Amino acid sequence: VRQKIHFFCMDLPHSDAPFVKAYPAETTEAFLDGHVSAFDFFGKVPLSILYDNTTLAVAKICGDGRRERTRAFTELQSHYLFVDRFGRPGKGNDKGKVEGLVKYARSNFMTPIPHAASFDDLNAMLAERCRRRQGERAGRHDETIGERLVADLAAFKPVPATPFEPCEKRIARVSSTSLVRYRCNDYSVPTTYGFRDVLVKAFVDEVVILCGGEEIARHRRDYRTGTFVFDPLHYLALIETKPNALDQAAPLQGWDLPEGFQHLRHLLEARMGNRGKREFIQVLRLMETIPMPIVTDAVTEAIRLGAIGFDAIKLIALARIEHRPARLDLAAYPHLPKMDVRTTAAADYAVLIPGRAV
Repeated sequence: VRQKIHFFCMDLPHSDAPFVKAYPAETTEAFLDGHVSAFDFFGKVPLSILYDNTTLAVAKICGDGRRERTRAFTELQSHYLFVDRFGRPGKGNDKGKVEGLVKYARSNFMTPIPHAASFDDLNAMLAERCRRRQGERAGRHDETIGERLVADLAAFKPVPATPFEPCEKRIARVSSTSLVRYRCNDYSVPTTYGFRDVLVKAFVDEVVILCGGEEIARHRRDYRTGTFVFDPLHYLALIETKPNALDQAAPLQGWDLPEGFQHLRHLLEARMGNRGKREFIQVLRLMETIPMPIVTDAVTEAIRLGAIGFDAIKLIALARIEHRPARLDLAAYPHLPKMDVRTTAAADYAVLIPGRAV
């Protein structure tokens, strides 16, 4: 699929060392992530950086030329402690170096149009191109870009030991349908947090939602508009009280569960009727705290053993986590078929002697 992408470019004027990274949109979190990635790429932090007057960094240009910085940019600058400088509005020649890098990247990195399976793959390719560029010479210099980069890095600051979170932070409120809106999209949270105030941390790849300092939801970032991003696990506690809504609930539509779960549901409902549907929901809720692969293995093992029930599956799953054999007490499962095994007597082995039969 052909897609429009945005680029973050950083150029070191003395050495001409470039850094280029692609993003799906020109956003605050992409701007912050670009800085973090560039500093990690070079291994040091420049003493000062020259910017244009992007609204991602400048909230307002005052009459005396002073800039009021955005909160996100202020946090970035306070963390890395570099000096910011800004070009004159409409004067692209004030930052001719990075403008030259944009043209160079467009003609050398983006021509022909690159093909990549993901942004990670594309950015890995761009990072490799930037490293190869360090082995080349720029302008009339006799030294390579990489050789001149050594002098740059000697003057730079070390990267702080504490990592910086490249995200946009916003306060939001959970709706009656357990959704939190961020940039025209709705992301789900557990139903127990309805009507609560939450903090949304929007990263380039994901959206993290916190309440009272505790992470309550994490979703993959969606750059479309007007979409609903559900985590089915967030709604199971509510659906457990209304089992008949299991097949109609919108958050559960399209939930791709392993085949064993559908088989389990069929067995539970065949043996226990409507109570089996509620017990199936309880099995699904195990994935709120236990990874899906472990629950899936437990479901498969329970079906193999004929121990069709929530308690049995939970016991098997916990045994997998604790690396111990599961010990099932069938007295707790009155709906399971019982088997009586007679105690073997010594005379029973007579059938193994040739010519003897019982």
